Amino acid sequence: MSEELLEKAQTLAPGNPNKSTKLFGGEASGILNWNDIRYPHYYRIYKDLVGKYWQADEVNLSSDVKQFATLSEKEQDAFLKIIGLLSTLDGPQTRTALLLSLYATDPSVQSILAVIAQQEAVHNESYSYVLSSVTDFDKQTESFETGRRDPILLRRNQRISEVYNEFTSTPTIENVLKTLVYTSLLEGVFFYSGFAFFYNLARNNKMVGTSTMISYINRDELGHSRFIGELFRATLTENPEYNTKEFTDWVYDQFRYAVEQETEWSHYVLEGIDGINLTEMDAYIKYRANKMLRMLGLSEIYPEHTDNPMKWIRAYVDNFDGTKTDFFEQKSRQYTKTSDLNGFDDL
Repeated sequence: MSEELLEKAQTLAPGNPNKSTKLFGGEASGILNWNDIRYPHYYRIYKDLVGKYWQADEVNLSSDVKQFATLSEKEQDAFLKIIGLLSTLDGPQTRTALLLSLYATDPSVQSILAVIAQQEAVHNESYSYVLSSVTDFDKQTESFETGRRDPILLRRNQRISEVYNEFTSTPTIENVLKTLVYTSLLEGVFFYSGFAFFYNLARNNKMVGTSTMISYINRDELGHSRFIGELFRATLTENPEYNTKEFTDWVYDQFRYAVEQETEWSHYVLEGIDGINLTEMDAYIKYRANKMLRMLGLSEIYPEHTDNPMKWIRAYVDNFDGTKTDFFEQKSRQYTKTSDLNGFDDL
């Protein structure tokens, strides 16, 4: 199997066709005609993503500012640690999307990854906005230090760092595929125990503003997951020499390891939180892993966890059934321009 390094895509190469010859390692002029792209359905994905533009400081957190001090000590600690986790994951995603776009030779992929990078930047800003609204600077700083200092979180994120940094130093097709696998894990599994914490607060009429913001982030991540799954399958199809049992086994191993790490983290940060059932959370993490494997075109590895064991979560984020309504505020949590392209699979 060739380990030839990919070259960065040329910005403008008029001698090449407008429609790319491959997603990575191909040729394209750099001129993007959305009506003539290699995978026409990518335009629908692009339109859906750009239709969900939002800004952090437009979310009203006035009630949260008053409520944060009334949370239990355990809830406050989990709140700060989980914000630290989310910022640790979303911060590098901005750069990872941009790095992938540099080596993508399909201009439609470059454009979609640019949108994803922008949305990840908004997500990271939102965590700063939440913390600056509810606590003092020292606590904010401590929360953002979690990803650098907490031993559980450091161990949990070790393989993400290794895979992402390996792609940065050695940009090969294999490392593109591995980065897409870990992006899928990050977008579709690693966030979800954290999301559940905020939704659990909201269903107890606590920190509803923060929960609403998290639902916007969650919705974005669903869109990112969908595209990453599409991009992984198409890249693997274009490079069938990597579609081997060895590589498939590697993917399954990463998912099993990720589920173990996410489970350990959820127990560490959520144990003792009123309303969170850790047995259900364990099952939910496996359920999410199964969903992401299906998006990558692979088989489930947890056949006993094909149904969502925490269906109450679906009330807090948009899905294919349409706009969800916040139970307490009784108003739409949707923040998107109207389009016939809207709609996603269930959580």
